[in-house]
Amino acid sequence: MQDLLNVVLPVFLVIGFGYFATWKGYLNAGQIDGLMKFAQNFAIPCLLFSAIASLDLSRSYHPALMLSFYIGAGSGFAAGMLGARFLFGRPWEDSVAIGFIGLFSNSVLLGLAITERAYGVDALAANFAIVSIHAPFCYMVGITVMEIVRARGQSPFRVARTVGIAMFRNALVVGIALGFIVNLGDIALPEPVTAAVDLMKRAALPAALFGLGGLLVRYKPEGDGKVIAYIIAVSLLLHPTIVYGLGRAFDLPVSDLRSAVLTASMAPGVNTYLFANIYGVGKRVAASSVLVATAVSILTVWGWLQILP
Repeated sequence: MQDLLNVVLPVFLVIGFGYFATWKGYLNAGQIDGLMKFAQNFAIPCLLFSAIASLDLSRSYHPALMLSFYIGAGSGFAAGMLGARFLFGRPWEDSVAIGFIGLFSNSVLLGLAITERAYGVDALAANFAIVSIHAPFCYMVGITVMEIVRARGQSPFRVARTVGIAMFRNALVVGIALGFIVNLGDIALPEPVTAAVDLMKRAALPAALFGLGGLLVRYKPEGDGKVIAYIIAVSLLLHPTIVYGLGRAFDLPVSDLRSAVLTASMAPGVNTYLFANIYGVGKRVAASSVLVATAVSILTVWGWLQILP
């Protein structure tokens, strides 16, 4: 119970403040959109850039960590997509969008914040290693499968081009790529640049969490109840369970196991709705899943904190 009070609730209270402020009309939709654009396009890319630029790549990147997390993520995608298609009879395009909900956990806004509160800043190395390829991996899988489903035999070159363009339009991917360039090139940044990045990254998580609360006001949990319950179970239970089992089997260090399982246990990110919106399919399921899963995850994340060593 102490973990719930000290670790999980502060993060969700910030989300709640954003929800309340928007619901009561203190902030309007345009202001929340502006805040989220700042957070997602500038502050969070600065946070990821700074983390990747200074990350000890040889220590943080190892196959057991990545396989544990991304086999779990891929399993969530497959379970979501195939369940939507064969259990609920959804069209293939809808099914891919629903599968994306089981694939894309909120690794940055919630995962970093809760891991830091639970285990401290020094515990985030594995989180940043996972996050560094999270958006590229998830969008590559989601867009590739969606384009294959939509292409109906069209050129593989067209599919690859669509995936590549989507990757490099994403500010998070750009921030991560620049971080790798600085890290691998052993580039020393001028002190004013480093100081400016530090100022930006301090605003990233508070602004993003508050803005997420504001966004959730728009999402109404309506219709498709069985599909929503199913994909939330995949996201909050199946994905982290697979990661936990694989992590134990691969004998992951405790710190890496914590980061991998907690990241996997986060509610679906807003990107799942954005993905559905891009293709115009599964939007109601995605929006409702983000809202309901974020609320339910207050308890499920607390449960995972009790299970983890």
